[in-house]
Amino acid sequence: MKKGDKIPVYLESLSGDGLSIGHYEGIAVFVEGGVPGDQVIARIVKIKKNYLETVSEQISSFSKYRTDPRCKHFGTCGGCKWQNLSYDAQIEYKKRIVTDAFIHIGGFENPPVLPTIACENNYFYRNKMEYTFSNYRWLTQIEIENNIVQEKEVALGLHTPGRYFKVLNIEECFLQSIISADILRTVREECNKMNLTVYSTKTHQGYLRHLVIRDGKRTGECMVNIVTSFSDEIVMHDLTAKLLDKFPGITTIVNNITDRKAMVAFGDSEKIYFGLGYINEKLGKYNFRISSNSFFQTNTLQAEKLYTVVKEFAELKSSDTVYDLYSGTGTIAIYISDAVNQVVGIDSIESARNASLNNVSNCYFYLGDIKDKLTREIEWQKKHPHPSVIILDPPRSGVHPKGIEEIIKIKPERIVYVSCNPSTQARDAKLLKQGGYELVKLQPVDMFPHTDHIETVALFRI
Repeated sequence: MKKGDKIPVYLESLSGDGLSIGHYEGIAVFVEGGVPGDQVIARIVKIKKNYLETVSEQISSFSKYRTDPRCKHFGTCGGCKWQNLSYDAQIEYKKRIVTDAFIHIGGFENPPVLPTIACENNYFYRNKMEYTFSNYRWLTQIEIENNIVQEKEVALGLHTPGRYFKVLNIEECFLQSIISADILRTVREECNKMNLTVYSTKTHQGYLRHLVIRDGKRTGECMVNIVTSFSDEIVMHDLTAKLLDKFPGITTIVNNITDRKAMVAFGDSEKIYFGLGYINEKLGKYNFRISSNSFFQTNTLQAEKLYTVVKEFAELKSSDTVYDLYSGTGTIAIYISDAVNQVVGIDSIESARNASLNNVSNCYFYLGDIKDKLTREIEWQKKHPHPSVIILDPPRSGVHPKGIEEIIKIKPERIVYVSCNPSTQARDAKLLKQGGYELVKLQPVDMFPHTDHIETVALFRI
């Protein structure tokens, strides 16, 4: 075998990164562009020691799980890699991804994985979208075949897979809302009319960086955030006037400003050009104030289901003290506050504002790194009763091993671990098991339909 060879592959399952998996002559084959049940002819692009990386060139027979993708950008845009897979199949394969991670990484022989909680709205579910400006627009296949030369223009949309300096001009998108896609097109048109420059990571020159749109699924409020390299009030006032004229439902417009060399979608400073600079959203009976750089679960309606699972798994009692580690903006702490004595939240971002907004008086928040707050900066622990429950909701990288070690020493009766990465969750679960905790159950929750991402809630008991 050599690079470029074409081989027949029957696709058996999905990997955790959106690729399909099959075998050829006993070797694992990862295939881009197929779904489980397809029989394909795949072209080899990389040969590794134990597997092949390939691209589907031809589908010999179609899987029963296939469905027609809704978006015309499917296959070019990197956003919804599973849009050609039926939704019932998606939630089943997401359960398998969690199961496989806990078997192969966690070392659990038969992990107690429950059926995936599906998302009722598997389109228009996101409350936040980040778009990127670029001078390098992705050309369509038709443009390439007709030798169309790219003229200088402001492109605005999403990156194509593996091409982080090129951007696909998004004309339609079914992830957030119809209005969100209209705002995107309008911003792109106006920026082109004004001949605005785009920031380059090579020259570190240029004005435009990102467009971030947030909306409140429960409140109907809408934020538009233009992220730029420097302040230009004339441009921003002009953009603001045009957006408000066309979209009177926008409730706030802000300009985040950063001179960082990396392409980041948040600013080191901010100017408000319309409204209050934040939007309001509801989770259950609670209100949350979301600013441009706040972390907030991207799928509001499904987040309510996720937090309900957390609340149920924690088996909360009115006498409980709960540590909410990686508390973010305090959403979980506030959501469970009515069921416990007190909640102590820790994170590196400010959380207390949303507690006071909801008149919640039994949540206490401390600012700092989780590992440091559990190992060196421990004075706060003396102010609160010993926790009967610890809730973990770390970033994709999981919990620092030292943090797991300290949690085991604290020895709460129950640990509820929320994760957006089954691999690191399984790794940490192995450590908790070694520390004497039993994995009681695992609940996958589909927060991101048509993608390979899955959120999982795990309950551990001593």
